Amino acid sequence: MKKKLTFLGIETSCDETAASVVQENTDGTALVLSNIVSSQIKEHKKFGGIVPEIAARAHVENIELIIQEAIYKSKKKIKDFDGIAATRGPGLVVCLNIGFSIGKSISAAAGKKFFPINHLEGHVLSPGIENKISFPYLVLLVSGGHSQFLIAKGLNDYKQIGTTIDDAVGEAFDKTSKILDLGYPGGPSVEKFAKRGDKDSYELPLPIINRGGCNLSLAGLKTDVLRKSKNIKSIQDKYNLAASFQETINKILVKKTEIAMREFNKEISSKTSKAFVIVGGVAANESIRKNLKKISKKMNFKCIFPSKEFCGDNAAMIAWAGIQRFKKKLFDKENLIVKSRWPLDKNAPFLKGPGIKL
Repeated sequence: MKKKLTFLGIETSCDETAASVVQENTDGTALVLSNIVSSQIKEHKKFGGIVPEIAARAHVENIELIIQEAIYKSKKKIKDFDGIAATRGPGLVVCLNIGFSIGKSISAAAGKKFFPINHLEGHVLSPGIENKISFPYLVLLVSGGHSQFLIAKGLNDYKQIGTTIDDAVGEAFDKTSKILDLGYPGGPSVEKFAKRGDKDSYELPLPIINRGGCNLSLAGLKTDVLRKSKNIKSIQDKYNLAASFQETINKILVKKTEIAMREFNKEISSKTSKAFVIVGGVAANESIRKNLKKISKKMNFKCIFPSKEFCGDNAAMIAWAGIQRFKKKLFDKENLIVKSRWPLDKNAPFLKGPGIKL
C-alpha cells in the first residue's frame, strides 16, 4: 500500500499564528488532522491595523503552544511526519522569521525534510485540500496584501495575467472600514454592515474598468469613499456607503474576471476542463462568492472556493503545499532566509508606483 504523506505546517507571515498537521488521501485530496489558528485581532484592534512589532511578539509568545496543540490534536508524533513546511514569504519579515526559524529547528532536530513555502502558492493550492483538482486552472487571489489573476499551469509554474497597480482588495476593505469606523478587521465588518445598507445609494468610481486588461486599481475608489464619508449625516448613510463600496468591488471583480477568463481561454486549450478558483481572505465574502459564481456559470467555468477556514491565513495550506512539493521532489537549499516579497511569477512586471502605464 502506498504511504500517505503527513506534514506539519507552520504559518506566521502576518498576524495569525498557525500550525496544522495534514495527511494526503488516496483520492488526491487532504485529510486535515488539525488546523490551529491563533488570531491577534484583540492586539491590533485599538490601532485599526497590524503593528509588525506587536504581531512578532505575539508569535513568539504563542508559537510553541500552537504547534504543540496541532500535534496533540492530530494524534501524531513528530517521528510520524514526512516533512516540515513553514512559510518563507511573502510577508512581514519580523513575523516570518518566527515560524520559519522554529520550523527549521524542528526539522533539524527530528531529521525531517524542511520545505520553505511561498504563502501565495499555499493559497493557490488550497482548493486541492477538499477538491480533486488538476492543472491548469485560473486563479483569483484576493487578500489583504495581494490581488492577482494567475494561470496555474502546474506546481511551481504560475503565470500572472493581472494584478493590482495600487491597493489590494482586502486592503481597500480594511481602509474603507477604518474611514467609516465600522471596526476591525475591516473585511468582515464592511460585509456585516453592508447588509443593512442600500447598495445603490452612492455612485462610486470603477478605476481602469475598461482598460489595463484584468489589472485592478482601487486607490481611487478608496479616495472617493473618503470624500463621500465627509458628508455622512446618519448611521444609515454609513451603512449605505459600505454597501455601495462592496457592490462596486463586485462590479470590478466580475468585469475583470470575465477578461481573465477570456485570457485563460486564449492561453489554454479549450479541450481542458475549465476551473476557476478563488482564494485568500476576501474569498470568504458571501456577496463576492455569489457574483463570481454567476460569471463562472456564464463563462462555462467550474467555480471553486476553499472552505472559509482555508480562505484566510492558515497552516493547513502550507502543509499541503509541502506535501505537493515533496511528491515532485522540489527540495530547496537549507540556508535560505525569509523574503518580504516573493512573486509566484518571477517574470511578471511589478505594477506599482508612479508612472505605471496600462
